[in-house]
Amino acid sequence: MPTAAAAPAAAPAPAAPVNADAAQWGRVTDDGTVEVREGDSWRAVGQYPDGTADEALAYYVRKYDDLAVKLGTLETRAQGGGASASDLTKQATHLQGEAADAAAVGDLVGLRARIETLIESLAEATAKEAAAAKEALDAAIAERTTIVEKAEQIAARDLSKVQWKQVTAEMTELFDAWQAHQQNGPRLPKGVAQQLWKRFRTARSTVDKARRVFFAELDDVHRAARDAKSRLIERAEALAPRGVDGIPSYRNLLDEWKTVGRAGRKADDALWAKFKAAGDALYAARAEQAAAEEADSAPKIEAREALLVEAKGVADEPNLKRARALLTRIQREWDEVGRIFPRDKERALDDRMRSIEQALKSREDVDWKKNNPETKARANDMSSQLVEAIEKLESELAAAEKSGDKKAIKQAEEALSARRAWLSALGG
Repeated sequence: MPTAAAAPAAAPAPAAPVNADAAQWGRVTDDGTVEVREGDSWRAVGQYPDGTADEALAYYVRKYDDLAVKLGTLETRAQGGGASASDLTKQATHLQGEAADAAAVGDLVGLRARIETLIESLAEATAKEAAAAKEALDAAIAERTTIVEKAEQIAARDLSKVQWKQVTAEMTELFDAWQAHQQNGPRLPKGVAQQLWKRFRTARSTVDKARRVFFAELDDVHRAARDAKSRLIERAEALAPRGVDGIPSYRNLLDEWKTVGRAGRKADDALWAKFKAAGDALYAARAEQAAAEEADSAPKIEAREALLVEAKGVADEPNLKRARALLTRIQREWDEVGRIFPRDKERALDDRMRSIEQALKSREDVDWKKNNPETKARANDMSSQLVEAIEKLESELAAAEKSGDKKAIKQAEEALSARRAWLSALGG
């Protein structure tokens, strides 16, 4: 096996290698030491005592070829532009270290020059990448800081008056954004990341604590409401034996129910179902009673319908006394029929009878005004005055016609026409 060795102070005379290209860069001494030419000097790279000179050179040439392949790969990747310049620089720098005192036979000087050229060519791209990386890092820090500030703004609210469903959704969204940024964004410096996380965790803890306090208090409120509504249900169910008579008391309980407050959606739905069922039982009893009363009212309705048909004759009776007597009898029979259910049906029938009563009363009022002695006396007095006025105007008209005074004639005729109309209206 070959072993690396430092160049001897006085190298033995070299043996001529059989490979002419390898001989340009390397040689093997009589004692098996392999040397490589670097510029005008030779450097020992190792020994290969167990093989021929060609085998020794071939072995170290392959070492050189490995370095050349690595360099060629890096150059190809650099030309392709897809690889990171900083990564390529790191690999090229590492390769430069390997090639510095490489135990290999080949154009090491040229290889090192190519490596140096590659590193120089990557310098500008590496600087741009570093600037872009810093810009991306600054943006990432700003973005994560924004997430923290939003969380702190939520924590700074009056958390006793917030809508917790909305606040919880906002905090969850921010936490999801934090995790996504942590997983997919640039890696932040440890100190910055820890500081931002501490702020975010503090804000989140403040919100969570306030949320627990709120819902603990809400549980107490709901518990009190559940107890109060349970007691109202017991009182409502106790009204069942009273049937229809229990409805007023149930309505009072319903008013109390509305003032109790919420007991939580699920609990409220279940409690209300029980409370409503107690009321439904009472209203069902009332519905049964109403149905029975309505059935009992059917013949009464028919009787009042018949009385209404008979009452139509009141309007046809010209004699007011006989019309009043007929209506009075019908009204008495109407009352004897008794109450009718439903009440709206009774009101409708009463309204029809009332219209007949009002029509007769209107006739009686007109007759009274017409036959009232005082009214007659006033009418007679007025008639006398009008007769006298007419006679006087007739004399004035005759005098005007005799004199031919057209204006006086017109005035007299107009005055006569008006007073004769008044007298006619009084029945004179």
